[in-house]
Amino acid sequence: MDESKSTMAQRVAQAASTFQQQSTGHAPSAVTVVLSDDTLVVTLHGALSPAEQDLARSPAGAARIQEFHRQLFSNSSEALRQEIKRITGVEVREAAAEVETTTGTVVHVFTTGTTVQVFLLAQSISTDTWNSAGAAP
Repeated sequence: MDESKSTMAQRVAQAASTFQQQSTGHAPSAVTVVLSDDTLVVTLHGALSPAEQDLARSPAGAARIQEFHRQLFSNSSEALRQEIKRITGVEVREAAAEVETTTGTVVHVFTTGTTVQVFLLAQSISTDTWNSAGAAP
């Protein structure tokens, strides 16, 4: 990706995808990056390997996968934090990871001391719908 022509969000998405590939050996199928004030949320879609997906079918296996990814992120995220700082010019003060084992989604959250709730919707919502003042259909 040509960094001079990509957005900050695209560069963060590429960095997160590369981090996932290097740390787990499995690249996500897609990456979504959302910034709201001082909170950056990176969602890695399809981030679990086929073996992890199989293991996650049982409650005990799902718990093992979640704990593995939390520990992996905790122990190896410094390089990603530094890359986000390089891209954005802003230091990352806090970071956490969560895995949704039923969908294979991994969420990385970088915050400044706030509680973050992340909801992955069943489908996308258009910008026009999101920004309209009316109720949902």
